[in-house]
Amino acid sequence: MRITDLMIKDTMIMNLQATTKEAAIDELIASLAASGRINDKKLFKEKILAREAQSSTGIGGGIAMPHAKTKAVNEATVVFAKSHAGVDFASLDDEPAKLFFMIAAPDGAGNMHLRTLASLSRLLIESEFIEALMNAGTPDEVAALFDAKQAEEEAKAQENGAAGTAKPASERVITGNPASSSFVVAVTACPTGIAHTFMAEDALKKKALEMGVNIRVETNGSEGAQNVLTADEIRRASGVIIAADKNVEMARFAGKPVLQRPVSDGIRKPEELISKAVKGDAPIYQSEGRSSHDDAVAVKSGSIGSKIYKDLMNGISHMLPFVVGGGILLAISFLIEQVASVDNPLVKLLQTIGGGDGAFHFLIPILAGFIAMSIGDRPALMPGMVGGLMALNSNAGFLGGLAAGFLAGYVVVGLRKAFAGLPRTLDGLKPILLYPVFSLLITGAVMFYLFDPVFSWLNEGLIDVLNNLGTGNMVLLGIILGGMMAIDMGGPFNKAAYTFAIGVFTSSGNENGLMMAAVMAGGMVPPLAIALATTLFKNKFTETERKSGITNYVLGLSFITEGAIPFAAADPLRVLTTCILGSAVAGGLTQLWHINVPAPHGGIFVAALSSNALLFLLAVLIGSVISGLAFGLWKKPLQAK
Repeated sequence: MRITDLMIKDTMIMNLQATTKEAAIDELIASLAASGRINDKKLFKEKILAREAQSSTGIGGGIAMPHAKTKAVNEATVVFAKSHAGVDFASLDDEPAKLFFMIAAPDGAGNMHLRTLASLSRLLIESEFIEALMNAGTPDEVAALFDAKQAEEEAKAQENGAAGTAKPASERVITGNPASSSFVVAVTACPTGIAHTFMAEDALKKKALEMGVNIRVETNGSEGAQNVLTADEIRRASGVIIAADKNVEMARFAGKPVLQRPVSDGIRKPEELISKAVKGDAPIYQSEGRSSHDDAVAVKSGSIGSKIYKDLMNGISHMLPFVVGGGILLAISFLIEQVASVDNPLVKLLQTIGGGDGAFHFLIPILAGFIAMSIGDRPALMPGMVGGLMALNSNAGFLGGLAAGFLAGYVVVGLRKAFAGLPRTLDGLKPILLYPVFSLLITGAVMFYLFDPVFSWLNEGLIDVLNNLGTGNMVLLGIILGGMMAIDMGGPFNKAAYTFAIGVFTSSGNENGLMMAAVMAGGMVPPLAIALATTLFKNKFTETERKSGITNYVLGLSFITEGAIPFAAADPLRVLTTCILGSAVAGGLTQLWHINVPAPHGGIFVAALSSNALLFLLAVLIGSVISGLAFGLWKKPLQAK
């Protein structure tokens, strides 16, 4: 398979308009969606941003390679884009990115697709080839460059085979100097195992050849571990390089000097890594029997706020399937209950599966457990879940579950530091005895004596306040929540509003769907407003924008706010201002009319389950019309740009 089979011309962007990192990602995703290569823009973007949160895919040298492997991808694709001005992509060398390769791989990507993507990654460390791409002016020129380069690589491989070097470079020791005794081993891995894994592998091998050092590199890519290091090779190596941003098997390196770095260092700093490994200039690895993540390189940078947000989102993302699955089944049971009796067997079945004895029973423990796991890795999962269960049973609710997750995670982090000075003979006891017992005891004691009483009081107080709010205050709250859904369309403000509604949804009584109605209506407005504007004001939008506007009807009705993001990225002032206005109105109207939506997701598909479907849809319609008209009237005609 040729690289150009994946890098199709129709998706190429030869003049990227974005000026920010997120806007560049949105523009690349929009190209994928327009060509039908992905089926869920929201999910795909979540996966892209999750990868970026671990470490920037701006590898330096003017190149960025955002990538994701997910079921949201219909067909493996690489979107090539070029920015003349450059985009601040938080690249490793702090230089703007000008060449972009967004890699979209489906969950079931075949080996041939993955090998082709790996070949692409290896080409992008060659400066001459990068310069040629920088100078390319059309998609045809880009495709021709890749076809020629791949043909050149295939010819080299055939020559090597004819010369008797049957094994490809990725399956043998790279010999920098046959007479040299210098030998190091390395493992490269990135979270998705598509791009950076193989770029780091090639960079290390090429630099080792230049330095006269013999090296063996194991890759942990999408197809699993390849070219796996043998025990004898590890024994003979003067040092070990782990250039990885995900879990790798570490126990085998016990007693060896192990240099642990992000995979990006394998790409950008191969000489430094090899020099240190040759000298054995690295800490001696001591296995504690911990999970491999404890030993992974990736110490991620970022603000405290971004770290808290990442940990919180880890909990919420694992909790949401329980919320959606259980919530929809409960909502259906309520609908059936309106036409049948509460003793109806189907009603009882659905409420048992979805309610407090089924899916909903796990919401707070799952939330707390995976927040804790994000902080303290696997040893923190158990105390986090137990702390969450204690919060549930003590009526500390959603707030208590949040506190339990962060508490358990940092308790485990503290225990690791506290036990670091114990004799090595006790290392094996840490994961199977010391961490479980002490983390559970400390987390449980703090929850029982402090957090459960405090958060139970706060939770009950919050519910009392909501239940006793007058209509005016409820409308104000609805306006705030609805408006927040449109501020960043899937970002922290949007998630904060949705998280608050989920908390009320899971903790309160009969009115638990009031806040959900506000955030769902507010989240449906932006894409619907964009769709209306592109329909009513056609002379102000390009043909591509009008086509994208049509898809926003479906996205908006499905409660997928992110459909409006490409328009917001291109015209943030007008789009965000008008969408916030309409979303706030929609959210406020749901509270004015006391609309209850007993389902956490679904948009128009669960409207029939609300306490008043017509008024809910009317609130969404009014908000969408306000935003759509305001945006359309404010936007300048194309000829006036």
